[in-house]
Amino acid sequence: MIRARLAETKNDVRLCLRIRWTVFVEEQGVRPSMELDDHDHQGAVHALATDGEVPCGAARFVWAEPGVAKIERMAVIDGARGRGAGRELLKCLETEASRRGAKTFTLHAQTHARRFYEKAGYRVVGREFDDGTGIPHVRMDKPAGAH
Repeated sequence: MIRARLAETKNDVRLCLRIRWTVFVEEQGVRPSMELDDHDHQGAVHALATDGEVPCGAARFVWAEPGVAKIERMAVIDGARGRGAGRELLKCLETEASRRGAKTFTLHAQTHARRFYEKAGYRVVGREFDDGTGIPHVRMDKPAGAH
């Protein structure tokens, strides 16, 4: 069974970063300099998904501005996709962000993942753009408490 929880230890965060590296750098070809940033070690709230005891997904949120949590770096390893890891990660981060005062969630979704986020209550805001990775994205927002 796939579950997601907050990354509470340095090892948990290392696992999150490794999953992201596998998905974004190794699989999608994102430049390493674009994958890791200062938020990873200060300010971000990380979540880790596991299938039993095996890590299979990671994501984080940062504060875009007061009351607005930006969900970022959603990564699920290939073998776990389509089994609920992304949904569990999103739910975990939204719950924690709401607990900490978020009124709105925002994210930049890869366009191929748009339907996933729409099913979770997010709506597209604005036009498609390239975030510098060469992968098309759309901004999506959701009020906290919406389903």
